[in-house]
Amino acid sequence: RARRARVTVSTPRRRSIPLAILTEPGLWLTLYLVGLAFVGFWPTPVDRDAGALLGALTTTVPWLTYPRIEFIANVLLFVPFGFLLAATLRRRALLAFVIAVIVSIVLETGQALFLVERTPSMRDVLANAAGAFAGIVIATLILRRPARPRS
Repeated sequence: RARRARVTVSTPRRRSIPLAILTEPGLWLTLYLVGLAFVGFWPTPVDRDAGALLGALTTTVPWLTYPRIEFIANVLLFVPFGFLLAATLRRRALLAFVIAVIVSIVLETGQALFLVERTPSMRDVLANAAGAFAGIVIATLILRRPARPRS
C-alpha cells in the first residue's frame, strides 16, 4: 500500500481580539474607570438635559421623586464598578469595597473643590457604596460557583 502524503494548506489568518482580552476584568475595570471619571468630573450635571423626561416620570409615578431617581442612578452606576473590582481582586471583597468607597469620596470631593455646577453629597457616597457592594456580592456569588464539568 502506498502512503498518501498529508497536504496542509495554510490560509491567511484573520487577526482577531484574543478571547483572553475580552474576559480580562482588569481591562474592563480600567475602561470603566475612564468612563466613571468622565461622568464624575463632567463640569455640568449629567442629567441637566433630561429635565423634561424626569419631570414626566415624577408626574406619572409620584413616589419616584427626583432624589430617589438620583439615588437609584448612583447605585446603578457603581454596580459594575464593584463587580469588576471584585473580579479583578479575587477573594478580597473587603478591599474592593474600601477602594470603591475611596473612589466615591474622591469623586465627590473633586466635585466640591473644582466643579461649581455640581452638587456633591454624602448621600451620593452612600448610594455609590451600596451599588459597589451589590456588584461585589454578585461577583462573589458568580466567582465562587464551581465550574461545570464538561461533557
